[in-house]
Amino acid sequence: MKKGIHPKYEAMSATCTCGATHEFKSTLTKQIHLDICSSCHPFYTGKQKEASTGGRVDRFKKRFTARTAR
Repeated sequence: MKKGIHPKYEAMSATCTCGATHEFKSTLTKQIHLDICSSCHPFYTGKQKEASTGGRVDRFKKRFTARTAR
């Protein structure tokens, strides 16, 4: 590789609003702040809600099964 034409590839950190800090390497050498990360995202923590928990699926089924039952 040619010298002097490639960007610096250095360690950096990303801080989430939950307080978790993630260290990795990137060409972006400044620290970044994240709104959500894998430590607090509902998909990764298992606290994800499904559409059926809000009753939307049940209301849909009740409304349209009454029309087909006639």
